[in-house]
Amino acid sequence: MSSEEITLTAADAQAVLTPANGGRVAGLRIDGRELLRQGDRFGCFPMVPWCGRVRDGRFLSGGAVQQMPLNAPPHAIHGTTRESPWRVASHTDTEAVLTYDLVDPWPYPGRVTQVFTLTPDALTLTMSVETYDSSFPAQIGWHPWFNRSLGDGGDDVRLDFAPAWQEERGADHLPTGNRIDPGPGPWDDCFGMPDGVDVTLTWPGLLELKVASREEWVVVYDEQAEAVCVEPQTGPPNGLNTHPRLVTPIDPLEAATTWSWRRL
Repeated sequence: MSSEEITLTAADAQAVLTPANGGRVAGLRIDGRELLRQGDRFGCFPMVPWCGRVRDGRFLSGGAVQQMPLNAPPHAIHGTTRESPWRVASHTDTEAVLTYDLVDPWPYPGRVTQVFTLTPDALTLTMSVETYDSSFPAQIGWHPWFNRSLGDGGDDVRLDFAPAWQEERGADHLPTGNRIDPGPGPWDDCFGMPDGVDVTLTWPGLLELKVASREEWVVVYDEQAEAVCVEPQTGPPNGLNTHPRLVTPIDPLEAATTWSWRRL
């Protein structure tokens, strides 16, 4: 385990990682401008072994009901690793590998691996969950907090995306199972993009950033004044129950997202 900050650098791009604080990207600076909201709870954290809320903190696995701590009562939210220390497996100037061994309260042994790769015009995040023991359902996702404004008196960020559907959200903030036509924001909602996540954030006159992933689910959250969140993930909220992806000794769960940018 390491408490060090790791700074990746490629030309005028810098990514700061904090392994001890949930294995998160604490900062992403392009030409000296910070794109991610600062603070121990923000940046971009991994959501694993589940994403978003799990109804009542319970999910069914192998015929047994498993109970997770209700850290967003009455639900459990965002997995078990975002406040835990990760181990630094390796790092160079442009790439880092972090690992986390799943422990209580998650009931199954397994290992999560994150790889961060920075180039002058993109940051790629990959994550995998593997087991050498019992099979279990899991999800992978990322929760970035992008600054709404990059300062300098510039206009707020604009979001552009064209989802195929929106998951209808119930009063409990969980998808009801109905797919509806995408509606206007503000959002704390899950959207389906069957051809892969493709969301563009534009800070007018400054920068355009594209969040892409081969996964088909993305949660968009823009109800706070300071930041907007664009969260690619392998399933919708409560997906451990409704869209389980099984991790087995011969079939790990793997996903990736790439943030690419261009200056305006």
